[in-house]
Amino acid sequence: MKNLLLPITFALSFHFTYSQKVYIENVASRVEVKVYIETVAFRADLIVYRENVSSRASGNNGLWFYENVVSRADKKVFYVDVASRADLKIFFTDVKSRAGWRNNNKKHLML
Repeated sequence: MKNLLLPITFALSFHFTYSQKVYIENVASRVEVKVYIETVAFRADLIVYRENVSSRASGNNGLWFYENVVSRADKKVFYVDVASRADLKIFFTDVKSRAGWRNNNKKHLML
């Protein structure tokens, strides 16, 4: 049993580290990531699909669930109006299978 404890602990911590539950903050200085919403997918760093169930928003793969409570969120984001002020540019999709990273150099922002 002790031999299983370490791998289980590691697996659970890995899962929670990469979950994508985001909270929209209204003050830029309190956030970890400033986000700009692109109107076309090819300019985005990340294609995002909005999940409506928290448990489906896991992995650093563009599946986001918007939390209403900041303490339950993994990342706080602030939406900016100008692309040059953003850390991350996203595009929303209605198709879950299209979600994912287009620019892997920005992937660390959502870890």
